Amino acid sequence: MSTNEKLSHEAPREVSDEAPAEALAAAADEAPEEDFHEKEFTPGEADGGMFGALPAKKAQHFWPSAKRLMGLLKPERAGIAAVLALVTVAVVLNVVAPRILGQAMDVIFGGVIGKQLPAGATKDQFIAGLRSQGNDNFADMLARMDVVPGAGIDFQKLAFLISVVLVMYFVANIFLWLQGYVLNVLVMRVVRRLRDDTEKKLNKLPLNYFDTRQRGDILSRVTNDVDNIQQALQQAFAQLVNSALTVLGIVIMMFIVSWQLALIALIALPLSGVAAGIIGARSQKLFAAQWKNTGELNGQIEESFSGHDLVRVFGRDADMLARFDERNEELYKASFGAQFVSGMIMPVMQFVSYLSYVGIAVVGGLRVASGGMSLGDATAFIQYSREFTQPLGQMAGMANMLQSGVASAERVFEFLDADEQDAETATEHLPAKTDGHVEFRHVTFSYSADKPLIEDLSFTAEPGHTVAIVGPTGAGKTTLVNLVMRFYELNSGSITLDGVDITRLSRAELRSKVGMVLQDAWLFSGTIYENIRYGKLDATEEQIMAAAKATFVDRFVRALPEGYNTVIDEEGNNVSAGEKQLITIARAFVANPSLLILDEATSSVDTRTEALVQKAMAALRTERTSFVIAHRLSTIRDADTILVMEAGRIVEQGRHAELLVLQGAYYRLYMSQFAGEDAETAFSENPADEPTAVHS
Repeated sequence: MSTNEKLSHEAPREVSDEAPAEALAAAADEAPEEDFHEKEFTPGEADGGMFGALPAKKAQHFWPSAKRLMGLLKPERAGIAAVLALVTVAVVLNVVAPRILGQAMDVIFGGVIGKQLPAGATKDQFIAGLRSQGNDNFADMLARMDVVPGAGIDFQKLAFLISVVLVMYFVANIFLWLQGYVLNVLVMRVVRRLRDDTEKKLNKLPLNYFDTRQRGDILSRVTNDVDNIQQALQQAFAQLVNSALTVLGIVIMMFIVSWQLALIALIALPLSGVAAGIIGARSQKLFAAQWKNTGELNGQIEESFSGHDLVRVFGRDADMLARFDERNEELYKASFGAQFVSGMIMPVMQFVSYLSYVGIAVVGGLRVASGGMSLGDATAFIQYSREFTQPLGQMAGMANMLQSGVASAERVFEFLDADEQDAETATEHLPAKTDGHVEFRHVTFSYSADKPLIEDLSFTAEPGHTVAIVGPTGAGKTTLVNLVMRFYELNSGSITLDGVDITRLSRAELRSKVGMVLQDAWLFSGTIYENIRYGKLDATEEQIMAAAKATFVDRFVRALPEGYNTVIDEEGNNVSAGEKQLITIARAFVANPSLLILDEATSSVDTRTEALVQKAMAALRTERTSFVIAHRLSTIRDADTILVMEAGRIVEQGRHAELLVLQGAYYRLYMSQFAGEDAETAFSENPADEPTAVHS
């Protein structure tokens, strides 16, 4: 953490050549001829820090969120106490040093004056002579000075005082460095725990939480907002404490040096507070708009990059660019307004501080000239007044950052407080190898109470059978398998696996028995070998090779220069869509699950590869219950049972040929995909006996 820059005071001007010493000497003889020239003080420019304005998000419930954020620091109480102690010592040293430096100034000034006084007379004699001539102001000023007539500057005392000041500043900065180090360590521990909490929370949230929120917003909460909290704790917290203690220490020292000048300096406080309050209230609204527009622009960018292929296919480049320009312009206006208004805070506060500074310089000079205070005290007070404005400005800037951090903390806490999945009620366990007998018993489920989806659904999937689920979009096909995986909890009814209600199993145990291949093939960054092994981390090389060969992954991997060590890039562009899908199928098969779920698993493969995958799946489905969600009905002709769903209900179930004979829902789906010869072939393959399809 950077320390406050120490401000140098301005050296006093030299005494006029017009013999002040002669005047003092004459005063000793009761005959002063010339007045002592008044000392001029030239105020230096007040030092003010420049603070980069952070985009501040306004918390809806600031104090509860701030209190909870501070609660994260409770496990680090010892470290916080050490930080406060180190900062306190550093601040005390920093605020006392100017007073000692003022004493050094008195030594220099007193030595210069003493050198010009003739030796042989005492200080009291010179003062008495001045008073007898009516020069009481000069007499009072001389009375406050440590002057020895005829003696020059006491360089030994001066060196001691300067050494003390240097040591104080050095030790203070060492302490500030130590507190920064300790603070960084404990803040990083706090942030690490917070990241752990968010990661654990991600794994406890139900699937509907992600279905009802933008992915970018969730990612922002667990990344950007946590980073913002870290920045607020590391910078704003330490700086606010340091600045607050510095202000308190300077105020105390100013009253010790001169209570009259202290009152003048404190006039700047209410004026600065009013200015900062008025401007800050306006800037907060603009910062809120800035963050809102930033989020919308980020969403636009993510959408553009994620779907850039589709955008180009449909020739919507100009449209996307126009939408980007519109939102970018809105963000520009909001950001410009926020930065412009917030940027007015420092100039206004500096102007007020300059007014105070001028008053201090004038009154201080008059008091030195009249003997009301020493030159050293005046220079020390001027330095205090200059340093007084800096921590005030820092507090204003850091308050903005702290508010942004609290707003981020509020978003993270909202995420951490989200309703989790129903608590585990695992009371039973399954054997290492299950049969895969799945039964739905009067299952009812809906995403929202006012929109029923699945109502009173019952069916049985026999061990080793392939159950195909078909139907129009929105019929509830994917929902059905999500219920088997316990991604959602039932409203009523039950689902059993080998006679055990799945709600009596832990989710981890249930899902360990299930392999799933989704329509969108997702590969992780790593080699092809590692992506296949992801299905079973302790799988042997023989098992991985067997799964790869069974799913025909081995055929195209052998043609790659690096083979199984080929690294999948971030976008997975170095393998085709069909090859990616084959790898995901191999990943599921290497897990050797008792229950297999294929959600449009062959939608991305070409016709020839599809035929190969169908053969592999037929072999791998042996003694394994499989649920296949399919829109391409050609892929499920050999399924043991086909469930036809409409509006959350099973309207037909049976085998392929049997359902065609009924000429119902399945027949209509089939005919929409095939016509003429294909349909006639399907009918000719139908067995002569009566169909066994059952209407629900």
